Amino acid sequence: MHDLTGFQRDLLYVIAGLEEPHGLAIKDELEDYYESEVNHGRLYPNLDTLVEKGLIEKGELDRRTNFYTLTRRGERELDARQDWEAQYVTV
Repeated sequence: MHDLTGFQRDLLYVIAGLEEPHGLAIKDELEDYYESEVNHGRLYPNLDTLVEKGLIEKGELDRRTNFYTLTRRGERELDARQDWEAQYVTV
């Protein structure tokens, strides 16, 4: 997880929090959080990178729409990240 950008980590968190989200649902969630537009040229290449790294899987809803889910590795990486953060941040 140390080799991911902050944006890629945010993608993992959003995908973990939604049930099989499609690209536009992920985009909407991030735009709400960032309070600015997330363009397709940023979103989809980063999703593809996460697929290549084995952190998420891409499925097909229909010929035009893909959905994304965390892999077991992605879940383990998020858990490890949360444990690491918890060492330094207590709320």
